[in-house]
Amino acid sequence: MQVNQPPTEAATPEWRLSGAPVPYLQAVAEMEERAAGIAAGRANELVWLLEHPPLYTAGTSAKAADLLDPDFLPVFRTGRGGQYTYHGPGQRLAYVMLDLRRHGLSARDFARGLEEWAIRVLAAFHVAGERRTGRVGIWVPDRDDPQREAKIAAIGVRVTRGVTYHGLSINLDPDLGHYKGINPCGLAQDAKLGVTSLATLGVRATMRDLDAALMETFDEVFPA
Repeated sequence: MQVNQPPTEAATPEWRLSGAPVPYLQAVAEMEERAAGIAAGRANELVWLLEHPPLYTAGTSAKAADLLDPDFLPVFRTGRGGQYTYHGPGQRLAYVMLDLRRHGLSARDFARGLEEWAIRVLAAFHVAGERRTGRVGIWVPDRDDPQREAKIAAIGVRVTRGVTYHGLSINLDPDLGHYKGINPCGLAQDAKLGVTSLATLGVRATMRDLDAALMETFDEVFPA
């Protein structure tokens, strides 16, 4: 099931929710088409909430050595920033297509805004997400070892003709074992870093709950 909010002048951005996992290349093609439409002034901005089937993506900074098991899951090269990451069921992706010129934002401002958005969403579930200097994404203390930190939200952005796409992922309850085929975002280089999810932290929430928090906090960070 896919739910679209009809575009109107007052409804900026449009919101789209895809119920079934969306194949990665299909999502990229749709984002590219929408971003081109936004840049040309013939389409509304869009926030697309979705999941993917289990897969890895390699960003523009991905290193071959960080693909630990090339045969474990499908791997897709992508134009977003960042290194290797995992996507799959139980992880909410928020692909955000905004005209940076309209909002008076730089690409760096936008990336910071995505991080702030994730922090506010996590706060709705009483989870204190934090930034870390030199590390992209949002981090929380490891539930089992306070000396370790774990990434719960990832950021990956591309900007074309002043319009953003790709965006934010938040781990609700994905299979964290699927991360074993990659060194996600270079984390394996530091034994004190890992990945986690809201479910691992003991948060009992549904994807609908997470979507509601995403929708409720978006305008706080990216006002129309």
